[in-house]
Amino acid sequence: MDIKDKSLKELETLSQEIRDRIIDVVSRKGGHFSSTLGAVELTLGMHYVFDAYSDPFIFDVSHQCYPHKLLTGRWEEFETIRQFGGLSGFTKPKESPADYFVAGHSSTSISLAVGAAKAIELKKENRVPIVMIGDGSMTAGMVYEALNELGDLKLPVVIILNDNEMSIAKPIGAISKYLSKLLAGKYYQGFKTKVDKFIKKNMPEGTTYIAKRMEEAMKLITPGILFEEMGIDYIGPIDGHDIAEIIDTLQIAKAMGKPVIVHARTVKGKGYKIAEGQHEHWHGVGPFNVEDGAFVKKATPKAATAVFADALCELAQKYDNIVGVTAAMPSGTGINKLIDKYPNRFWDVAIAEQHAITSMAAMAKEGFKPYITIYSTFLQRGFDQIIHDVCLMNLPVVFAMDRAGIVGNDGETHQGAFDVSYLRFIPNMILFAPRDNKTLELGLEFAYTLTSPSAIRYPRGAFKDLIYTPTQFELGKAEILKVGNSNKLFIGYGAGVSRAIDTEILHKDDITVLDLRFVKPIDKQMLINLSQKYDTWYVFSDSQKQGGVASAILEVLNEEKIFNIQIISFEYTDSFIEHGDTKDIEKYLEILPEQLINKIK
Repeated sequence: MDIKDKSLKELETLSQEIRDRIIDVVSRKGGHFSSTLGAVELTLGMHYVFDAYSDPFIFDVSHQCYPHKLLTGRWEEFETIRQFGGLSGFTKPKESPADYFVAGHSSTSISLAVGAAKAIELKKENRVPIVMIGDGSMTAGMVYEALNELGDLKLPVVIILNDNEMSIAKPIGAISKYLSKLLAGKYYQGFKTKVDKFIKKNMPEGTTYIAKRMEEAMKLITPGILFEEMGIDYIGPIDGHDIAEIIDTLQIAKAMGKPVIVHARTVKGKGYKIAEGQHEHWHGVGPFNVEDGAFVKKATPKAATAVFADALCELAQKYDNIVGVTAAMPSGTGINKLIDKYPNRFWDVAIAEQHAITSMAAMAKEGFKPYITIYSTFLQRGFDQIIHDVCLMNLPVVFAMDRAGIVGNDGETHQGAFDVSYLRFIPNMILFAPRDNKTLELGLEFAYTLTSPSAIRYPRGAFKDLIYTPTQFELGKAEILKVGNSNKLFIGYGAGVSRAIDTEILHKDDITVLDLRFVKPIDKQMLINLSQKYDTWYVFSDSQKQGGVASAILEVLNEEKIFNIQIISFEYTDSFIEHGDTKDIEKYLEILPEQLINKIK
C-alpha cells in the first residue's frame, strides 16, 4: 500500500482502519495485541518516510509488526495470522520482500541494522536501515554492544525507540521536545560543525573547553545523554501517536546521514481502552469479546506452568536457601507468584538471560539453590553462561525449562525443540523430565538434592493424566510402566511418555512401555537388560532427533556392542517447525498416535 501521497487526515483514518482490523482479527483468533496496537502511527510514519521494499525495515522481536503486514499487501490474508499455513505472527521474508529478517527473540534489531548499514556502504547504495525497538528490548546487553559499534562507525541508521512501558528518562515536556528537534535539525547541525572547526582552529584552549561545557549543558535538558555519549544523536521524546510529528521527526533523522535514535512515547493497547496501559496481561492474548474484553475461556486442565509455580512455592517455604530468577517472563513462567511472596529471593531481571544465569551461578557458589526458570527457546540465549559459569564450576543450579516441545502459534522462533540436544553434551549436566503433574512436583524436589547442574523440561499447556502411580526419582534410573509380550519396546521421555502410552493403547498389542526419565545420566543397565528381550525400540520425545533421546540410547548400545536392536525415533526431524495450533502441527509432523500406529505397523 503506497501511503506517501496521502494527507494527514487520510493517514489518521487509515490508522483507525488498521486498529479496527487488528482488534477484529485478534479478538477472534488470538495473537499479540497491546504492543502492536501501540505501534500503528509509528509504523505509518516509517512507511511514509522510508521504502519498506528498499530500506531494511527491522522490527525488534517483531510482535509489533501487524500494522506493517497490513500495509504490505497482507490485508485479506491477515485473517490467517498465526494459524497453520497462514501468516506468521512475526516478520518473515518468505511472506513478503518487505519483511527484512526473521525475528522472534528480542534485542537483535540494532545488530542487524549495523550489519545492513555496513553492507549498504560497501555496495554504495542509497538506503537507510530503520529500526523499531521497544524499551523492554533495551534491557538486553546485545543492544549496547551494537550501539557501541554504531556510535563508532557513524553509519546512517534510524532507530525508533518505542517507549511504551518503562521510562528510560523522565520527559521534561514541550521545551525538551523542541530543543531536541532543534539540536537535530540541519541548520543547527551545520552551524555546530562550522563553529567546532572555527574554535579548534582559531580560539585558545580555554574557549574550546567553555564551548564544550555549554553544549553538554544543553544536552542535559533532554533525556538522550546516554545515547549522545555513545556517539549516537538523539531526538525526543516525541508523541508516538501524532502522525505529523512522527513524519516530521523521521524526515529530519533520515536527512542527518548518521545514527539517530528517535525516542517515541506510546501507549500499549492504544485504541482499545480496556487494554491501554496494560502491559503483560494484554501483550499476547487468546480470543476475547471486543465489547467487554472478557476472554473466551475453555475448560482446561491445570497447566504444567501452574503446577511448577505451586510446587516451587511449597519448596521455597520448606527450604529458605531456594532462590530463583526469570528473564522478562514472570507470569509466563509462573515465577510472578514467587516474586510476590518472596521478593527478596526471586527476581525478574528483564530480557537478560545471560545475566540471569551468571548471577545465579554466583548465588549457588554462596550456598543458595537457584531455580532458573526460562523458556526452552530463550535458554538458548544463555548457552555460553550454562557452560562457562555453571557447568564448568559444577554448581548445583536447576534449569526449569518451560515450553519444552511444540509451543504452537508462535512458531519456529519459539518451539522448544533443541534443549535436549544442546544440553546433553555439556559435562556435569543432569537431564531429566517428568511425565505428568505429580512427577513434575517430585522432580523439582529431587533437583533440590542434586549437587551438580540439572535441567528439567516440561511442556506448554497441561500434561495428560496418566494411570501410573508416580515414584520418587533416583539419579540415572528409568522406570518400566508396563510389561508386554511383544518384541517391541516403547520408550518415552517427558511428555513423550503419554504419547507412547496412547500409541500403545491404539496399537492393541501387548507392548512394554518404559519411562526413560533421565537422558543424562542414562540408565545403561536397564537398556542392556531390555536389549535381551526386545529387538525393536520406538522412541517418543518432544525434542529434536539430532543429538536427542534416540541418539543417547544408540550411543549406549554402540558402547556395549549391542547391534541387534532396531531403533525408530519419533522425535522432530531436521527442520524448523512452523507456526499453528499444536494439534495441527503434530498432524503435519505425523506424530499423532493414530499416525504413529500406521508407521509402526
